[in-house]
Formats: sequence, C-alpha cells, structure tokens
Amino acid sequence: MLDTCRRALEAFRAIGMTVDAAKLSEPADAMWQTASTLRHWSVGADLAGFYADPAKRARMKPEAIFEVEGAAKITGEQLTRASEGRTRIYRAFDTLFDQFDFLVLPTAQVFPFDVETRWPRTIAGRTMDSYHRWMEVTLPATMAGLPTLAVPAGFGGAHKLPMGLQIIGPNHADLAVLQIGQAYEDASPWIGQLREQRLNS
Repeated sequence: MLDTCRRALEAFRAIGMTVDAAKLSEPADAMWQTASTLRHWSVGADLAGFYADPAKRARMKPEAIFEVEGAAKITGEQLTRASEGRTRIYRAFDTLFDQFDFLVLPTAQVFPFDVETRWPRTIAGRTMDSYHRWMEVTLPATMAGLPTLAVPAGFGGAHKLPMGLQIIGPNHADLAVLQIGQAYEDASPWIGQLREQRLNS
C-alpha cells in the first residue's frame, strides 16, 4: 500500500514540487485518543435515540452500539482533554505548514477488503482495536478542520486494488488544495485513461 502511494508522489515532483518526509509533533496515540473520544461523543449522541428504543436497538450494528455506549461513559474531564487534544493537533499542523505548503497521506492503512469482512482485525501484524482504526490516518486532518482532498493513488497488492491519497492544505486553503488536486490529476494521465475506459465500458 505504501509503495503504491510513494509511486504516486512522482506526479507532484513532475509538476515542480519538492517532496520531503514530514511528521506531526502530536503523538499518534494521543491523536487517536482525542479523535475516538470526540467521535463517541458526536456519533453516540446522534444514535442515542435509536439505542433508547429496544426494538430499534436490536437492529443496530455492533459498531453503532459501541459508539452509543462509549458516549455514555465519557466524563466532562475526558471531553475537556479531548478538546485540548484537538487544539494540539491543529497547532501541530500549523507548525508543519510553516515548512510545507501541503501534506500528503494515504487515505487508509489497508487496501479495500472483502465485503464479507466487517473490518480488518489486523494490519501488518498490528491489532485493530475498533472498527474504524483501519482509517485512523484520516482523523488528524478531520480533527484540525483542514481542507482535504482525496485523489486516486493507483492500484497495488496481489489483487491490484485501488488506494488513494489525501492532499491536506492549511486552514482556508480550500481553493489551493483543489488546484493542486487538478495539477496532480493532469500529471497522472492514467486517471483520465481509466475514467475513459469506465465510461466506454
């Protein structure tokens, strides 16, 4: 998956951009704790009405019940810490944008999985402890409220499955992110060719 994404970075070099490695100062575990707490609070509140009705609760997926029950356990102190964590994530991005114009990340940690699989239980030997851990990489930009565009990265793995990239820009740089996305697509002719194939099939 990472090899597919790294190959896609060549399109950015082709349009004259310099590509360097970057790392957020906020630890991944801390960002996950912040995001999962705020997700419980938000999603759990949205689903609480269904959960309160026994007939509707019986029809809820385990993942939805997980969110509601998680929300019910959140304390005011935990919510305050998560809000502070969200501020730290924003500041960590803000610091990186002093050095970089845009950040690029994969859109997930795994290629698309079988429709019969509820969610991946392990990735590269690491246990996924919740149903959305496999897309953890999307949470930091969401927590920071930054403009983010998903673009195709290519196909890889044994079954040549699709993977994407997130192009993340600074606060209020929505137009610039769209412009870079267009330039990336222009420098990746395979995207247009694939679109034509799909339209003509």
